[in-house]
Amino acid sequence: MIAPLTEPIRSCAPKNLDEIMDYLNLPVSLKNYTSILDSAGKENLSHKEFLVRLLSLESCAKFERQIQSRIIHAKFPQIKTLDTFDFNFPTSIPKQKILSSLELSFIDNAEGIVFFGPCGCGKTHLANAIGYKAASAGIKTLYTRAVDMINHLIASQADHSLHRAMKFYSSPRLLVIDEVGYLPFDKQGSDHFFNVISSRYEKGSVILTTNRAFKDWGKIFHDNTVASAIIDRLVHHSEVIKIEGPSYRVKDRKK
Repeated sequence: MIAPLTEPIRSCAPKNLDEIMDYLNLPVSLKNYTSILDSAGKENLSHKEFLVRLLSLESCAKFERQIQSRIIHAKFPQIKTLDTFDFNFPTSIPKQKILSSLELSFIDNAEGIVFFGPCGCGKTHLANAIGYKAASAGIKTLYTRAVDMINHLIASQADHSLHRAMKFYSSPRLLVIDEVGYLPFDKQGSDHFFNVISSRYEKGSVILTTNRAFKDWGKIFHDNTVASAIIDRLVHHSEVIKIEGPSYRVKDRKK
């Protein structure tokens, strides 16, 4: 049985509605409750309807704050959307598959997407656009360049924080790994990359961009066996999207 509040404690508690809302950290309710009270009187709302209207504003504001936090913690280098992507520039691109990915059902199924294509064809733009859509839907998302992830894991192994670093990359529901193949990895880096992919296999989604065909991944990871194991786990539940065409960067430079 909970003992009743003593008089000194009771006297320190919030005494009016403004103080109560401020104490409970309900800033939107505090700002709007008087106008909603007026509307409730004019519309003859029940107590329940009044509370629903008041707290709906508060919950919407909280959700928006959570979304902004998701986007910040996703660490996108730039905010990209498909609205700003020129689907007419590549010579070959499966537009419908990419548009369908915005439904985000592949994340519910712990599936993935692999973007293949030459440098500058828009792979990073598309990966970030889908990642941004996921983060905006409240899905925990993380963007990283492949080399940055490997360097982080190698450094964490040196300072005995590898378990925490692995969790950093294995826990988001969506992990976007950019620029696989631009730089080769040594054995230690290849092992770390395999462990990240393996830890997420059938548990979390991966969007990966690469400029190298799978047949060349043995050169990236310096070990055909490790490369095959990574490819096997990626491809099993992933949509492989190939893009062909010139570089957007060259086009913009010419302009």
